[in-house]
Amino acid sequence: MKLATPRWWYVRDGAPAPLTRALLRPLSWAWTAVTARRIARATPADPGVPVICVGNLTMGGAGKTPVAREILRRLRAGGREAQALSRGYGGRLVGPVRVDPLVHTAAEVGDEPLMLARDAPVWMARDRPAGAQAAAAAGARVLVMDDGHQNPTLRKTLSIVVVDGETRDREWPFGDGAVFPSGPMREPLAAGLARADAVAVLLPADLPEAAPELLALFAGKPVLIVRLEAAAPPPAGPQLGFAGIAKPWKVERALKAAGCDLVDFAPFPDHYAYDEATLGRLAGRAAQFSAGLVTTEKDWARLPPSWRTRVAAWPVRAVFENEAALDALLARVL
Repeated sequence: MKLATPRWWYVRDGAPAPLTRALLRPLSWAWTAVTARRIARATPADPGVPVICVGNLTMGGAGKTPVAREILRRLRAGGREAQALSRGYGGRLVGPVRVDPLVHTAAEVGDEPLMLARDAPVWMARDRPAGAQAAAAAGARVLVMDDGHQNPTLRKTLSIVVVDGETRDREWPFGDGAVFPSGPMREPLAAGLARADAVAVLLPADLPEAAPELLALFAGKPVLIVRLEAAAPPPAGPQLGFAGIAKPWKVERALKAAGCDLVDFAPFPDHYAYDEATLGRLAGRAAQFSAGLVTTEKDWARLPPSWRTRVAAWPVRAVFENEAALDALLARVL
Protein backbone atom coordinates (compact mmCIF):
# COMPACT_ATOMS: atom_id res chain seq x y z
CA MET A 1 0.00 0.00 0.00
CA LYS A 2 1.40 3.38 -1.02
CA LEU A 3 1.11 6.32 1.36
CA ALA A 4 0.59 9.91 0.30
CA THR A 5 3.46 12.34 0.83
CA PRO A 6 2.93 14.13 4.17
CA ARG A 7 2.47 17.77 3.30
CA TRP A 8 3.85 18.78 6.71
CA TRP A 9 7.23 17.48 5.53
CA TYR A 10 7.56 20.69 3.54
CA VAL A 11 6.46 23.13 6.24
CA ARG A 12 9.61 24.80 7.41
CA ASP A 13 8.66 25.35 11.06
CA GLY A 14 7.59 21.73 11.55
CA ALA A 15 3.90 22.50 12.05
CA PRO A 16 1.38 20.97 12.23
CA ALA A 17 3.00 17.73 13.37
CA PRO A 18 5.96 18.53 15.64
CA LEU A 19 5.26 15.51 17.86
CA THR A 20 5.20 13.18 14.86
CA ARG A 21 8.52 14.60 13.67
CA ALA A 22 10.06 14.11 17.09
CA LEU A 23 8.92 10.51 17.32
CA LEU A 24 10.39 9.74 13.91
CA ARG A 25 13.79 11.37 14.54
CA PRO A 26 15.52 8.15 15.70
CA LEU A 27 14.53 6.42 12.45
CA SER A 28 15.88 9.42 10.54
CA TRP A 29 19.24 9.11 12.31
CA ALA A 30 19.39 5.43 11.37
CA TRP A 31 18.49 6.19 7.72
CA THR A 32 21.18 8.87 7.58
CA ALA A 33 23.85 6.56 8.99
CA VAL A 34 23.02 3.69 6.64
CA THR A 35 23.02 5.98 3.58
CA ALA A 36 26.34 7.57 4.51
CA ARG A 37 27.98 4.20 5.14
CA ARG A 38 26.71 2.76 1.86
CA ILE A 39 28.08 5.70 -0.12
CA ALA A 40 31.43 5.72 1.70
CA ARG A 41 32.08 2.01 1.23
CA ALA A 42 31.12 1.70 -2.44
CA THR A 43 33.50 1.33 -5.36
CA PRO A 44 31.73 2.93 -8.35
CA ALA A 45 31.89 1.04 -11.64
CA ASP A 46 33.11 2.85 -14.76
CA PRO A 47 30.92 2.04 -17.80
CA GLY A 48 33.40 3.60 -20.23
CA VAL A 49 31.09 6.44 -21.26
CA PRO A 50 30.20 9.71 -19.50
CA VAL A 51 27.33 9.45 -17.01
CA ILE A 52 25.26 12.56 -16.29
CA CYS A 53 23.21 11.96 -13.16
CA VAL A 54 20.07 14.03 -12.67
CA GLY A 55 19.05 13.39 -9.10
CA ASN A 56 17.55 15.12 -6.13
CA LEU A 57 17.96 15.51 -2.41
CA THR A 58 14.39 14.83 -1.35
CA MET A 59 12.09 11.81 -1.55
CA GLY A 60 10.35 13.15 -4.66
CA GLY A 61 8.56 16.07 -6.20
CA ALA A 62 11.62 18.04 -7.33
CA GLY A 63 10.98 17.60 -11.07
CA LYS A 64 14.09 15.62 -11.99
CA THR A 65 12.48 13.61 -14.81
CA PRO A 66 11.48 16.68 -16.90
CA VAL A 67 15.01 18.05 -16.36
CA ALA A 68 16.59 14.73 -17.39
CA ARG A 69 14.30 14.63 -20.42
CA GLU A 70 15.36 18.11 -21.54
CA ILE A 71 19.08 17.36 -21.08
CA LEU A 72 18.62 14.19 -23.07
CA ARG A 73 16.85 16.11 -25.83
CA ARG A 74 19.56 18.77 -26.03
CA LEU A 75 22.35 16.23 -26.19
CA ARG A 76 20.67 14.33 -29.00
CA ALA A 77 19.83 17.54 -30.85
CA GLY A 78 23.54 18.34 -30.70
CA GLY A 79 24.45 15.06 -32.39
CA ARG A 80 25.35 13.04 -29.28
CA GLU A 81 24.16 9.45 -29.04
CA ALA A 82 22.65 10.04 -25.60
CA GLN A 83 20.55 7.38 -23.96
CA ALA A 84 18.74 7.29 -20.64
CA LEU A 85 19.24 4.99 -17.68
CA SER A 86 16.65 4.41 -14.97
CA ARG A 87 16.09 2.06 -12.10
CA GLY A 88 12.46 1.81 -13.16
CA TYR A 89 10.87 2.48 -9.79
CA GLY A 90 7.56 0.67 -9.49
CA GLY A 91 8.32 -1.82 -12.29
CA ARG A 92 8.66 -5.53 -11.68
CA LEU A 93 11.33 -6.27 -14.30
CA VAL A 94 14.92 -6.52 -13.09
CA GLY A 95 16.64 -5.67 -16.38
CA PRO A 96 18.75 -4.59 -18.03
CA VAL A 97 16.11 -4.10 -20.68
CA ARG A 98 15.64 -1.47 -23.36
CA VAL A 99 12.24 0.11 -22.79
CA ASP A 100 9.73 -0.16 -25.62
CA PRO A 101 6.67 2.04 -24.98
CA LEU A 102 4.68 -0.05 -27.47
CA VAL A 103 5.39 -3.25 -25.57
CA HIS A 104 6.18 -2.48 -21.95
CA THR A 105 3.85 -1.18 -19.28
CA ALA A 106 4.50 0.96 -16.22
CA ALA A 107 3.91 -2.13 -14.08
CA GLU A 108 6.89 -3.73 -15.86
CA VAL A 109 9.41 -0.90 -16.24
CA GLY A 110 8.04 2.05 -14.25
CA ASP A 111 6.34 5.23 -15.41
CA GLU A 112 9.39 7.49 -15.74
CA PRO A 113 11.23 5.23 -18.24
CA LEU A 114 8.09 5.13 -20.39
CA MET A 115 8.00 8.94 -20.44
CA LEU A 116 11.66 9.20 -21.42
CA ALA A 117 11.33 6.47 -24.05
CA ARG A 118 9.15 8.76 -26.17
CA ASP A 119 12.24 10.84 -26.94
CA ALA A 120 15.27 8.54 -26.81
CA PRO A 121 16.47 5.02 -26.09
CA VAL A 122 15.98 4.18 -22.41
CA TRP A 123 17.51 1.35 -20.40
CA MET A 124 15.85 0.14 -17.23
CA ALA A 125 17.92 -1.83 -14.73
CA ARG A 126 17.84 -2.24 -10.99
CA ASP A 127 21.58 -2.86 -11.22
CA ARG A 128 22.68 0.47 -12.65
CA PRO A 129 26.21 -0.62 -13.67
CA ALA A 130 24.70 -3.53 -15.60
CA GLY A 131 22.25 -1.17 -17.28
CA ALA A 132 25.02 1.27 -18.17
CA GLN A 133 27.13 -1.49 -19.67
CA ALA A 134 24.18 -2.74 -21.73
CA ALA A 135 23.52 0.77 -23.04
CA ALA A 136 27.18 1.32 -23.91
CA ALA A 137 27.31 -2.03 -25.72
CA ALA A 138 24.24 -0.97 -27.72
CA GLY A 139 25.92 2.24 -28.90
CA ALA A 140 25.29 4.84 -26.18
CA ARG A 141 28.06 7.45 -26.06
CA VAL A 142 26.69 9.34 -23.07
CA LEU A 143 24.17 8.31 -20.44
CA VAL A 144 21.64 10.50 -18.69
CA MET A 145 20.68 8.77 -15.46
CA ASP A 146 17.28 9.72 -14.08
CA ASP A 147 17.73 9.63 -10.29
CA GLY A 148 20.62 7.94 -8.49
CA HIS A 149 22.40 10.76 -6.66
CA GLN A 150 22.42 8.57 -3.54
CA ASN A 151 23.35 5.43 -5.50
CA PRO A 152 27.15 5.00 -5.42
CA THR A 153 27.48 1.93 -7.66
CA LEU A 154 28.06 3.82 -10.93
CA ARG A 155 30.76 6.40 -11.58
CA LYS A 156 29.18 9.77 -12.35
CA THR A 157 30.91 12.25 -14.65
CA LEU A 158 28.48 15.04 -13.79
CA SER A 159 25.98 15.18 -10.94
CA ILE A 160 23.13 17.68 -11.16
CA VAL A 161 20.67 17.85 -8.28
CA VAL A 162 17.22 19.23 -8.99
CA VAL A 163 15.58 21.37 -6.33
CA ASP A 164 11.96 22.43 -6.20
CA GLY A 165 12.25 26.21 -6.05
CA GLU A 166 8.66 26.91 -5.07
CA THR A 167 8.69 28.51 -1.60
CA ARG A 168 5.22 30.04 -1.25
CA ASP A 169 2.38 29.06 1.11
CA ARG A 170 4.82 28.31 3.94
CA GLU A 171 6.39 25.55 1.85
CA TRP A 172 10.14 25.09 1.81
CA PRO A 173 11.70 22.48 -0.52
CA PHE A 174 13.65 20.84 2.31
CA GLY A 175 11.08 21.28 5.08
CA ASP A 176 13.01 21.82 8.29
CA GLY A 177 15.92 19.78 6.90
CA ALA A 178 14.88 16.52 8.53
CA VAL A 179 15.81 13.25 6.84
CA PHE A 180 13.21 10.60 5.98
CA PRO A 181 10.91 9.56 7.63
CA SER A 182 10.61 12.69 9.80
CA GLY A 183 11.19 14.90 6.76
CA PRO A 184 11.57 14.79 2.98
CA MET A 185 15.39 14.63 2.79
CA ARG A 186 17.12 11.52 1.43
CA GLU A 187 20.27 12.63 3.23
CA PRO A 188 21.40 15.81 5.02
CA LEU A 189 21.53 18.82 2.72
CA ALA A 190 25.27 19.45 3.22
CA ALA A 191 26.18 15.84 2.42
CA GLY A 192 24.12 15.78 -0.76
CA LEU A 193 25.38 19.12 -2.01
CA ALA A 194 29.00 18.12 -1.39
CA ARG A 195 28.74 15.44 -4.11
CA ALA A 196 26.84 17.68 -6.56
CA ASP A 197 28.53 19.49 -9.44
CA ALA A 198 25.58 21.80 -10.13
CA VAL A 199 22.08 22.62 -8.90
CA ALA A 200 19.01 23.00 -11.11
CA VAL A 201 16.33 25.07 -9.37
CA LEU A 202 12.93 24.30 -10.88
CA LEU A 203 10.33 27.07 -10.82
CA PRO A 204 6.71 27.04 -11.97
CA ALA A 205 5.94 29.37 -14.85
CA ASP A 206 3.99 31.79 -12.66
CA LEU A 207 6.68 32.33 -9.99
CA PRO A 208 8.81 35.39 -10.89
CA GLU A 209 12.08 34.25 -9.33
CA ALA A 210 13.69 31.94 -6.83
CA ALA A 211 13.94 33.07 -3.22
CA PRO A 212 17.39 34.62 -2.56
CA GLU A 213 17.49 32.74 0.75
CA LEU A 214 17.17 29.47 -1.14
CA LEU A 215 19.82 30.34 -3.71
CA ALA A 216 22.22 31.31 -0.92
CA LEU A 217 22.30 27.66 0.18
CA PHE A 218 24.02 26.75 -3.10
CA ALA A 219 26.84 29.29 -2.95
CA GLY A 220 29.91 27.96 -4.74
CA LYS A 221 27.90 25.69 -7.05
CA PRO A 222 26.74 26.51 -10.56
CA VAL A 223 22.99 27.17 -10.36
CA LEU A 224 20.71 26.67 -13.34
CA ILE A 225 17.24 28.20 -13.19
CA VAL A 226 14.68 25.99 -14.93
CA ARG A 227 11.06 26.79 -15.68
CA LEU A 228 8.42 24.09 -15.74
CA GLU A 229 6.15 25.21 -18.56
CA ALA A 230 3.13 23.72 -20.24
CA ALA A 231 3.99 22.08 -23.55
CA ALA A 232 0.33 22.42 -24.58
CA PRO A 233 -2.75 24.16 -23.17
CA PRO A 234 -4.94 22.19 -20.76
CA PRO A 235 -7.94 20.54 -22.41
CA ALA A 236 -10.88 22.84 -23.00
CA GLY A 237 -14.05 22.74 -20.95
CA PRO A 238 -14.64 21.59 -17.38
CA GLN A 239 -12.06 19.10 -16.15
CA LEU A 240 -11.57 16.83 -13.16
CA GLY A 241 -7.86 16.54 -12.50
CA PHE A 242 -5.97 13.83 -10.69
CA ALA A 243 -2.33 13.02 -10.04
CA GLY A 244 -0.27 10.42 -8.21
CA ILE A 245 3.07 12.17 -7.81
CA ALA A 246 5.07 13.20 -4.76
CA LYS A 247 3.44 16.65 -4.63
CA PRO A 248 0.04 16.31 -6.30
CA TRP A 249 -1.05 19.71 -5.00
CA LYS A 250 1.47 21.31 -7.37
CA VAL A 251 -0.35 19.77 -10.35
CA GLU A 252 -3.65 21.22 -9.16
CA ARG A 253 -2.04 24.62 -8.73
CA ALA A 254 -0.35 24.45 -12.15
CA LEU A 255 -3.54 23.46 -13.96
CA LYS A 256 -5.40 26.40 -12.46
CA ALA A 257 -2.54 28.77 -13.29
CA ALA A 258 -2.63 27.53 -16.91
CA GLY A 259 -6.31 28.45 -17.19
CA CYS A 260 -7.86 25.01 -16.79
CA ASP A 261 -11.52 25.00 -15.76
CA LEU A 262 -10.81 22.63 -12.89
CA VAL A 263 -14.02 21.54 -11.16
CA ASP A 264 -12.35 19.09 -8.78
CA PHE A 265 -8.99 17.48 -8.12
CA ALA A 266 -8.08 14.07 -6.67
CA PRO A 267 -4.60 13.49 -5.18
CA PHE A 268 -3.01 10.04 -5.02
CA PRO A 269 0.30 8.71 -3.63
CA ASP A 270 3.42 8.85 -5.80
CA HIS A 271 3.55 6.14 -8.52
CA TYR A 272 -0.03 5.13 -7.70
CA ALA A 273 -1.23 2.13 -9.73
CA TYR A 274 -4.64 3.07 -11.09
CA ASP A 275 -7.20 0.27 -11.30
CA GLU A 276 -10.59 0.06 -12.95
CA ALA A 277 -12.48 0.74 -9.73
CA THR A 278 -10.54 3.92 -8.95
CA LEU A 279 -10.82 5.24 -12.49
CA GLY A 280 -14.50 4.38 -12.56
CA ARG A 281 -15.06 6.48 -9.45
CA LEU A 282 -13.13 9.37 -11.00
CA ALA A 283 -15.19 9.12 -14.18
CA GLY A 284 -18.42 9.07 -12.17
CA ARG A 285 -17.36 12.16 -10.26
CA ALA A 286 -16.43 13.92 -13.51
CA ALA A 287 -19.81 13.01 -15.02
CA GLN A 288 -21.55 14.92 -12.22
CA PHE A 289 -19.93 18.08 -13.58
CA SER A 290 -20.10 17.08 -17.27
CA ALA A 291 -16.32 17.27 -17.11
CA GLY A 292 -13.41 15.51 -18.76
CA LEU A 293 -10.50 13.83 -17.00
CA VAL A 294 -6.97 15.27 -17.08
CA THR A 295 -3.72 14.10 -15.50
CA THR A 296 0.05 14.31 -15.92
CA GLU A 297 2.06 12.43 -18.55
CA LYS A 298 3.63 10.40 -15.75
CA ASP A 299 0.21 9.34 -14.44
CA TRP A 300 -1.11 8.71 -17.95
CA ALA A 301 1.69 6.18 -18.45
CA ARG A 302 0.27 4.14 -15.56
CA LEU A 303 -3.29 4.03 -16.87
CA PRO A 304 -4.74 0.77 -18.23
CA PRO A 305 -4.74 0.96 -22.06
CA SER A 306 -8.54 1.03 -22.14
CA TRP A 307 -8.53 4.35 -20.25
CA ARG A 308 -5.94 6.22 -22.25
CA THR A 309 -8.46 7.49 -24.77
CA ARG A 310 -10.70 8.68 -21.94
CA VAL A 311 -8.11 10.71 -20.04
CA ALA A 312 -6.14 13.69 -21.36
CA ALA A 313 -2.42 13.82 -20.61
CA TRP A 314 -1.26 17.37 -19.89
CA PRO A 315 2.40 17.66 -20.96
CA VAL A 316 4.93 19.97 -19.36
CA ARG A 317 8.58 20.56 -20.19
CA ALA A 318 11.62 21.93 -18.44
CA VAL A 319 12.99 25.11 -20.02
CA PHE A 320 16.44 26.32 -18.96
CA GLU A 321 16.58 30.10 -18.61
CA ASN A 322 20.28 30.12 -19.54
CA GLU A 323 20.77 27.43 -22.16
CA ALA A 324 24.35 28.54 -22.79
CA ALA A 325 25.22 27.85 -19.14
CA LEU A 326 23.77 24.34 -19.45
CA ASP A 327 25.64 23.67 -22.69
CA ALA A 328 28.90 24.87 -21.12
CA LEU A 329 28.36 22.56 -18.16
CA LEU A 330 27.69 19.58 -20.43
CA ALA A 331 30.67 20.43 -22.65
CA ARG A 332 33.02 20.14 -19.68
CA VAL A 333 32.29 16.42 -19.35
CA LEU A 334 31.83 15.51 -23.00
